[in-house]
Amino acid sequence: MRQIILDTETTGLEPSQGHRIIEFAGLEMVDRKLTGRHLHLYMHPEREIDPDAERVHGISLDFLADKPKFHAVADELVDFISGAELIIHNAPFDVGFLNAEFSRLGIAPVDKLCALVTDTLRMARDTFPGKRNSLDALCDRFEIDRSNRTLHGALIDCELLAEVYLWMTRGQESLMMDAGPGDNEGGVNGLNLAFERKPLTVLAPTAEELAAHQEYLDLLDKTVKGSCLWRSIESPAPAQS
Repeated sequence: MRQIILDTETTGLEPSQGHRIIEFAGLEMVDRKLTGRHLHLYMHPEREIDPDAERVHGISLDFLADKPKFHAVADELVDFISGAELIIHNAPFDVGFLNAEFSRLGIAPVDKLCALVTDTLRMARDTFPGKRNSLDALCDRFEIDRSNRTLHGALIDCELLAEVYLWMTRGQESLMMDAGPGDNEGGVNGLNLAFERKPLTVLAPTAEELAAHQEYLDLLDKTVKGSCLWRSIESPAPAQS
């Protein structure tokens, strides 16, 4: 499936409060490789930018003075993302802003335009529970160089996120990586993976181990004031005739 690594920068945190998208970036990926095709847009928001937001992304209203408004680039943006899987870090934030912009113009929401939305922040929280899972933290965890990133620009964040996503999902193709058609018919990278399993070795317990096991079962019997479940497993009832 065609994938788009996507990020936005905005005037603030809440589209419900009238905040707008001021930067959009998307990198196209096919077969886990960046194709070189991308879309990078700046937009005039028709409102002020919150000082806290400007400190994060460094985009000022003066810089956006000659940039097009969202409606002027909406068709280009929709054409770029339509039918693709979107890869986004903290997807509810970006999707919420895109849907707010689309709604103003009568455009269908993201879930109708795109095949799937994958949230790498949610993936990271599932994979690394209890740890920091910001984009910066994940770059550090995977030793991804972010020395050229001083502000949270959408395009550089997409480039970093593409590397993070490939690291997080590399196990999905570990058995078939670099395998091409006709590679040894059933093998990978020229290796024949067919093999015969050896019989498992079964070790009988020692007399001491059996005695310890019985002592533990006796303790369980006392705890449940009867016969513990393990007794019935070891000595199943005879079949009914």
